[in-house]
Amino acid sequence: MARRRAGRVHGSVAALPWIGPAIVLIAAIVLFPAGFMIWTSTRDLSPYGIDRGDAGFENYSNLFAIDGLARILVNTGIWVVAVVAITVVLSMALAQFLNKQFPGRRIIRLAVLVPWAASVVMTSTVVYYMLDPNVGVANRFFTDIGLLDEGYGFTKNPIPAFIVSIVVAVFVSIPFTTYTLLAGLQGIPSEMLDAADVDGASAWQRYRDVILPQLRPALAVAVIINIINVFNSLPILWVLTGSIAGNKADTTTTLTFKLIRTSQQVDTAAAMSVFNFLLIIVIIAVYLKVARPMREQ
Repeated sequence: MARRRAGRVHGSVAALPWIGPAIVLIAAIVLFPAGFMIWTSTRDLSPYGIDRGDAGFENYSNLFAIDGLARILVNTGIWVVAVVAITVVLSMALAQFLNKQFPGRRIIRLAVLVPWAASVVMTSTVVYYMLDPNVGVANRFFTDIGLLDEGYGFTKNPIPAFIVSIVVAVFVSIPFTTYTLLAGLQGIPSEMLDAADVDGASAWQRYRDVILPQLRPALAVAVIINIINVFNSLPILWVLTGSIAGNKADTTTTLTFKLIRTSQQVDTAAAMSVFNFLLIIVIIAVYLKVARPMREQ
């Protein structure tokens, strides 16, 4: 037993020169910033970021005393669930289509990348001006065909602006998700599908019982990365809802930005960042617990 333990220790020490740089890198870009963020959330900071001493948990008390925080949390949940769910469903269908042989498949595959390659801020800005009630081409079209009597402020009111933001977020999230799922589909052995076909399985049964189980790891990667990206997405919401007064169209991410830019509450924003960090960990943990993407079939 002692010899085995000594061998493990020796093996770990021998591996340090190889894994040491990775450990240092993780500590430098992940652990230290996270620790510093938590420490900052307990400090009394001036509007210019000057540390005026220990604040204990006062910043968290100020955070949970913010008017409309409950609605902001609900908005955050709707934002993440709606964007990720719609993105995954559409991407699964698109990946299944792109996995088939048809003329022009390469061109269509490249075209799918366009929303991902374009700047998110540019895409959001284009949509914002398209929906402008006075000069937007979309509003002009709706009034010309008689759908509207006059231009409507889609990005001037909380609920429609939030819905528009969800549509834009889905649009820019589909390329990555589609290619992730497409890679998973191409890794499924064709022999498995042929065997299911020989056994008389229908197209839906092959998809449900053969493809989906094999696609679970790729689906987990797509869902987790989308959750992180969407939860922390500031540009889309800020461009499309940033001019709306109050917090009715805010998520926890845009609230953090407002606390710094509008209210200059740097310390409360730090507490909000810690809260966001913990919230995203809980969301991902719940997903992994429920979905169990790596369980054996």
